[in-house]
Amino acid sequence: MRPSIGLKTLYDQRRGLLAWVLGLVGLVAMYAAIWPSIRDQPTFNDYLDEMPAALRSLFAASGADMSTPAGYLQVELFSLMAPLLLIGYGITAGAAAIAGEEDRRTLELLLANPVSRRRIVLEKLAALTAGMAVLGAGTALALLAAGPLAGLSLSLRGIASATVHLALLGVEFGALALAVGAATGRPGLSRAVPAVVAGLAYVVNGLAPVVSRLRPVRRFSPFYQYAGHDPLRHGLSWPAVLVTGGSILVLAALAVTGFRRRDLAA
Repeated sequence: MRPSIGLKTLYDQRRGLLAWVLGLVGLVAMYAAIWPSIRDQPTFNDYLDEMPAALRSLFAASGADMSTPAGYLQVELFSLMAPLLLIGYGITAGAAAIAGEEDRRTLELLLANPVSRRRIVLEKLAALTAGMAVLGAGTALALLAAGPLAGLSLSLRGIASATVHLALLGVEFGALALAVGAATGRPGLSRAVPAVVAGLAYVVNGLAPVVSRLRPVRRFSPFYQYAGHDPLRHGLSWPAVLVTGGSILVLAALAVTGFRRRDLAA
């Protein structure tokens, strides 16, 4: 019987994945606990309006109304902290998938089994996607549980849409880490490249409203596909889902091609 590479990868990551889930649940609980004090401060939006336009656009989800539950979570949770955590998990898992195995000298044992390089890459990506789905579901369940206790009234549709887009964002950067690691076998590079790309993409999306030269390229930013349509309020954006899904498929194809072309015996 051929081994299930994806299930074995998930099993190996079970403790780390649990720690990431607990971290996200704790983050949601913290912001839910803070909400009543924010809700009772009607001048908080005025404080945001006094921030420099560039900082407000980058870090405060310019245009969000902090006096509403959706606006508060968009600014405090979904604009930076939640994407940072899921992208961090995605890059970590993607870098460990091929380059990490090679660095630990376990890739040779994996390739000794009757499995193709294509199958290894795709099952590693499937394991990453499954882990990201667990993180997204954990975030959604934490919001559904903590929201009513703190008076954060959110629709199930909005929570589900926001967490789906959040998980897709994490998979996209994880797939980039996987592709770099499969093509180079270098764990450091497979972490550094997607981290730099994520930083640049965030800056482009955040500053585009106030920097006219960035507006034409904003739609190419994964962060624009993630939150440009405000899924907490407006629901799932199928065009954004298709664009992100297409990007993941392209990165998967690049990972397979890069891994196939490498001479691992060299």
